[in-house]
Amino acid sequence: MNIISNGHPRPQMAREDWLLLDGEWSFKFDRNDEGLKKKWFQRWTTSEKINVPFTYETELSGIHHEEFVPVVWYQKEVKVEEGKAYLLHFEGVDYDTQVWVNGEKIGNHQGAYSRFSFQLFGETDNMTIVVRVEDTQLCSQPRGKQRWLKDNFGCWYVQTTGIWKSVWLEPIATSHISDIKLTPEIAQQKVACEIQLNDYDRNKSYEVRSTISFEGKTISKTTHSLPQELSHLSLSVVDREDTGWGLHLWSPETPNLYDLTLELVVDDQSVDCVASYFGMRSISIEGSTVLLNGHNLYQRLILDQGYWQESGMTPPSLESLEVDILRIKEMGYNGVRKHQKTEDERFLYLCDKHGLLVWSEMAATYEFNDMAIEMFTAEWLKVVKQNYNHPSIITWVPFNESWGIGNIYDDVKQQKFTESIYYLTKAIDSQRPVITNDGWVHTISDIITLHDYEETISLFNKRYEDKNKIMTNQLMFNKDFYAFAKGYQYNGQPIIVSEFGGIAFTSEEGWGYGNQVKDDREFMERFDEIHQAIQNLDYVSGYCYTQLTDVEQEVNGLLTPDRQAKVDLSDVRRINERRKH
Repeated sequence: MNIISNGHPRPQMAREDWLLLDGEWSFKFDRNDEGLKKKWFQRWTTSEKINVPFTYETELSGIHHEEFVPVVWYQKEVKVEEGKAYLLHFEGVDYDTQVWVNGEKIGNHQGAYSRFSFQLFGETDNMTIVVRVEDTQLCSQPRGKQRWLKDNFGCWYVQTTGIWKSVWLEPIATSHISDIKLTPEIAQQKVACEIQLNDYDRNKSYEVRSTISFEGKTISKTTHSLPQELSHLSLSVVDREDTGWGLHLWSPETPNLYDLTLELVVDDQSVDCVASYFGMRSISIEGSTVLLNGHNLYQRLILDQGYWQESGMTPPSLESLEVDILRIKEMGYNGVRKHQKTEDERFLYLCDKHGLLVWSEMAATYEFNDMAIEMFTAEWLKVVKQNYNHPSIITWVPFNESWGIGNIYDDVKQQKFTESIYYLTKAIDSQRPVITNDGWVHTISDIITLHDYEETISLFNKRYEDKNKIMTNQLMFNKDFYAFAKGYQYNGQPIIVSEFGGIAFTSEEGWGYGNQVKDDREFMERFDEIHQAIQNLDYVSGYCYTQLTDVEQEVNGLLTPDRQAKVDLSDVRRINERRKH
């Protein structure tokens, strides 16, 4: 599947027939929250238009109005086939969404970073889709890097309101495959496939015909009965009759992907066919070492916030996503920490395709209360489930720098909240590492991560010369934080410096970390020294440099907002590749 030309919004759940609804929609601000009372959901007229999926705050939306407006409305006319069932998909809408079709409400959803879908029926050949979105400035809501004040401050940027990812429609049979979960089982040379069906009828017979292929060659074809709504299959990924075919593992060096087709047959009639793919790779921890496919993995990551000048959190094009990934690899990084954001799934497809490791991080709340617990937990679990199948994702990061859990050092309730998220994540995904409170003050965590923007190399070296002092809370670092919360201790986990650097030039408006540098030479000297210091630490399993690009007032990227290199990227690559293991 060529996703750049095809553009399918969900490349691991693709059907042949689908309709992208991005583009021009009618749009209304509802500053007085009167739309429901005036029944705008039935239909309305306006001269205002918006270019979906770009939010009204951005240039590419055609509006570019940065003031916060809590309620907005969208409307679009769509031609469909009368008498046919459809799924209406939203990849991301911020925050509370209600949807009507031809005046009838079909559903609602809460959350900015999790996708959702509604099933509907084309009663006529004309479909009027109306969407009402309500956003807030509450700090109990998972916000990520979106500001909750009138103006930008610190490292928080212009808010995102409304539809910010693709909207699309696909015709569907009433009985269809609603979800698949794919788990590589390397030792068994199989992939575990969990299939969820919609509208299961116990009086009918169900079976699925699966085809696995690699680089165009069929590996296996099997037929399995589906005895219930949720069924578990075990599919071989090795052609037993052809001894020339072995297991093709996925890694950054060899990003091998298997294609998978699942055809649903109900009472001997084919009713649905889904195309997907998967990678065969294992991620594990032995002692203080992270292993990929059983081999030591030294992680050279870069922090990526996924912002663009003209489009905010929404990539301006699919090609722009691939440009970022290729630039990251060009600089010698083998992975990316996608910071405070759930990126477009096509980004993850491209990471799978090009072999770029991903830490998947949740957008933070900034208060701790019952509302925040409920909102955060519900959305995080959806994000983990929706992105589970991507081999490029090797780590889950639900919390960052005590955001939303500001008293975690000695607040037992906040500590138990992070533990609950850790175990809930593990219940869905027992294989990937989970980091709780990336940066400092860890509770239970598979990897211990440290954020440290110290620019004076002598001070940095002095701080890290004794691992035991940091891991036993004898020594504070970065803004006077301990490595562990009170009552928790180091148990030999891998250690990664997951934020550092953030160097900015003096000629730039905005801020970076530490003193700004005056020229390329001074930049590369400091960049080189801090990387060498971390690479020299034999007890550290990798690092994540801040950051890929400048973002609004934060000008500490290796690239400008329009993705132009600030320094010689070959020098960056040379420094990164000094240590590979």
